[in-house]
Amino acid sequence: MMRDLQILDELLKKGYDRRATPTNHLNNSVPTKVDCELFVRSFGSPNPLTMDYKVDLYLRQKWRDERLKHPDLKKPLDLNDPNLVKAIWKPEVYFPNGKEADFQFVTVPNVLVRIHPDGDILYMLRLKITFSCMMDLSKFPLDRQVCTMEVASFSKTVEELILEWKKKDPVTTRNFGMSQFELVKIAAEKCKEDFQIGNYSCLVAEFHLSRSLGFHLVQSYLPTILMVVISWVSFWMDVNSVPGRVTLGITTLLTVSSKATIYLNLSSEEKGNQFALCLPFLNHKHLITLCLYTKTSKIVSPT
Repeated sequence: MMRDLQILDELLKKGYDRRATPTNHLNNSVPTKVDCELFVRSFGSPNPLTMDYKVDLYLRQKWRDERLKHPDLKKPLDLNDPNLVKAIWKPEVYFPNGKEADFQFVTVPNVLVRIHPDGDILYMLRLKITFSCMMDLSKFPLDRQVCTMEVASFSKTVEELILEWKKKDPVTTRNFGMSQFELVKIAAEKCKEDFQIGNYSCLVAEFHLSRSLGFHLVQSYLPTILMVVISWVSFWMDVNSVPGRVTLGITTLLTVSSKATIYLNLSSEEKGNQFALCLPFLNHKHLITLCLYTKTSKIVSPT
């Protein structure tokens, strides 16, 4: 092991320039190809208020650097030395749709560099990232959302660096569950970012999500149906039973008012669709309840 580390130190000191890509020293126009892979450990439900979601993931990048090839190296070197990470060339990638990101330092910096004897390099990071996800809530709660993770080159154009997905299972996940969504499928695609200063290679992972109807069936549909059905009892009550009819009406009104508090944490688009669910169940006798319900929703809606 010590001999392998000495060989690596010699390779880094003997004309190695970390500013140059692995193919720059060949004096040709061949760009460096980097295979990328994402392993998602946790996936938070998209937030309709902030239009984002949080993930905990591993970013794995693989490429070949002939400058670190040596015949005396017999086995791969696994290193997590931050100084070594700074000494070698690495793809300068970023997340275009990332809003916030944190690198994991507990208990040590969560970074791994594996150098193979033939010059293949594996570079792995663990990150916590908040990605933006613009949600279409027009069909709530029967909606489907597509949230993306984008990885792109920051400083190297396609003439110097090309990002590619790993050929087999480029995006994998653990068996996780979300409170309001189910993961339908994952699609890994290529993209290209065109700017005035050049074209940059990028990758995108699409997570197709379907909202779980069971949550809203219990929280919205069933309570509303039961509330309206109970209010129909007044049809079978004696006309002269004024106290009973009044009590039933007030109870129904209070139930509607208390139910409105459930939606305080939802976006205004969701509220409009949620309140519309009550319309098919209300009849002429409960027109007052409908008016109060709609008016209450407008008062409590955040600006």
